[in-house]
Amino acid sequence: MKRQDGYDETIEEVVYDWEEEDDKAKAVIGDGGDGGGFVLGDVSWGENALRIARDIILQFGDDMEIFAFKVSPRGYIYVRLDKLVNKYGCPSMEEMENFSSLYKKRLDEAGESGDMPSDLALEVSSPGAERLLKVPNDLERFKEMPMQVCYVEINEGPGNIEKDGVFLLESVEAASESCVWKLANVRENRDPLAKGRPMSRKQKEWRLSLPFGSLKKVSLYIDNE
Repeated sequence: MKRQDGYDETIEEVVYDWEEEDDKAKAVIGDGGDGGGFVLGDVSWGENALRIARDIILQFGDDMEIFAFKVSPRGYIYVRLDKLVNKYGCPSMEEMENFSSLYKKRLDEAGESGDMPSDLALEVSSPGAERLLKVPNDLERFKEMPMQVCYVEINEGPGNIEKDGVFLLESVEAASESCVWKLANVRENRDPLAKGRPMSRKQKEWRLSLPFGSLKKVSLYIDNE
C-alpha cells in the first residue's frame, strides 16, 4: 500500500483469486502501471470500461485525474488515480474509496444491461513514488523533490555511455528542449567517509545540462535510509 508519503494505498473490490500485476516487469512510459497511460489490449469491453472511468473522475474536479488504466482479459481493471495538488500525487483513502464505489456501481449496471461482463474485479490505487515521470511535462511539477535520473551521455568517440544520478531540477529550457540539473543533497551524493558533513562547494556549484532526448528514465527518488 502506498500512503500519502509516497507509498501506495490500494482498494480492492475482491479479496479472492486476485490477479497480481507483474511487479518484475520493467516500467516504461505508457505501460498502464508505474509508467502511466492506458492499456486496453485486445479486450473487447476495455474502451467502455475506460469511458465509464473517465465519466466518474470528472466528479472529482480538476485536481484529480487518471494516471494509469489497464484491463486484463481475465476481467480485472487496474486504476491509478493522481491527485495533482498532492506532493506525491496520492489521493486520500476516502477519495479512492469514493471513486471505487461509484465506478463499481456503474460497472455493475453495465454488466446487468449486457454492455459489459458482469463479474469484473477492480483495483484502485495511487501512483506512488515509483511512478515514471513524463519528460518534460512532469519535471516542473516535482521540481522541489530529488529525482533518480537515468540518461545517456553523448561522446565524440565510439558509443555513448548510460549514466544515472540523484538530482534536483534547476530549470527547463523549452526553446532548446533541454533541462539543467544540480546534485541533490542525499546520501548517494555525500562522501561516505565524511559523515555529517554537508556537500562541498564544488558539489553545490555542479550543473549538468541535458537535452530531453538523452533522458532515458526519470522517477522520484526514494530514500531508503
